[in-house]
Amino acid sequence: MPHCVILYTPNIERKTDVSALCRTLADEMLTILDEGGKQVFPTGGTRVLAYPAAHCAVADGKGDYAFVYLNVRMAAGRSEAVKKDAGDRLFAKVKEHFAPIFAQELIGITLQIDESAGQVYDGKHSTLHPLFNK
Repeated sequence: MPHCVILYTPNIERKTDVSALCRTLADEMLTILDEGGKQVFPTGGTRVLAYPAAHCAVADGKGDYAFVYLNVRMAAGRSEAVKKDAGDRLFAKVKEHFAPIFAQELIGITLQIDESAGQVYDGKHSTLHPLFNK
């Protein structure tokens, strides 16, 4: 279930390696543990996907402004401390990745974590989970 979806203004692609950001975030997600030492983001279900916006408008439109929005979804049931730790760690990786751009560019970044608490349907079919659950 855990996913991180990144939406960004197309001008980001000439400023940084978005694929490298995806790998960095996936790797970090796999190291985050709950209070019992269990992975918060199971290996077989961890996915980081990034999409440039086909159309966008940022701020007043008078500059080459960039924006990155990251939405992390996790299943319900984690403690507030675990959710905060996950958010802090992932956001630290994002800020580290974009540090060179922040020094030179006008950019905004938002990272949000949502829980799937109100699900009415959650269909899954995967050969990835069995691979990592051995």
